[in-house]
Amino acid sequence: MTLDIITSDALSPLRHGFFTRQGGASSGVFEGLNCGIGSSDQHEAVHINRSRVAAAMGVDVDALMGVYQIHSPDVVTVTEANTDRPKADALVTATPGVALSVLSADCQPVLFADADAGVIGAAHAGWKGALGGVLEATLDAMEALGAKRENIHAVIGPCISQRAYEVGEEFFEDFIAQDRDFARFFANGQDGKYQFDLPALGLHRLRQAGVGHAEWTRHCTYSDPARFYSYRRTTHNKEADYGRLIAAITLGSTV
Repeated sequence: MTLDIITSDALSPLRHGFFTRQGGASSGVFEGLNCGIGSSDQHEAVHINRSRVAAAMGVDVDALMGVYQIHSPDVVTVTEANTDRPKADALVTATPGVALSVLSADCQPVLFADADAGVIGAAHAGWKGALGGVLEATLDAMEALGAKRENIHAVIGPCISQRAYEVGEEFFEDFIAQDRDFARFFANGQDGKYQFDLPALGLHRLRQAGVGHAEWTRHCTYSDPARFYSYRRTTHNKEADYGRLIAAITLGSTV
């Protein structure tokens, strides 16, 4: 099966993609393109999957850069290809020949580009990271490399949608305690629960930060098991583990 890659015109002409689970070497609950190094999947299968992603990005697998994600606002600036995986949730670079990547399985994968300045970024933004400022921190780090905020395009890839994201009263109250205006991201659910709109929060934070363009691809990870892994769906199905989707972007080759 060939790779299934979701792209956005907003990030053209740069090579990028939000990869679905299709076209991979993993099996069982990980069936497909599981790129999660930290999953309990077979190491060989994950390496094959990541190699396929790197090839699609036009880089060597060792130049497919990532981080050890911890739901933080921390950003790493990449200057050369290496095998480090520092604890952070976003990466930026102005260096051709590397691809920036983040993993997700319901959280928001966000790809950034100022094509004119030759600066790109990638961020992993669940509710905690988005609330903590990882998207704004990524924009700051891109500006430090010469990007202009008003020229940056940001695209949120497949993530959990509001109709699938049920949360409790305490979650709602924690948000409202920070800003009563955050009530806009919640709808009333059943049995006193709420439905939380994660991508709406992401778009709001990006636009408030002054990004030139922000959009969501409008794909729900929970609702489409054939294409996407989902942590919440795995939990509901009482499965032992789950695959991780990958999103990547590159400035292109050094040659």
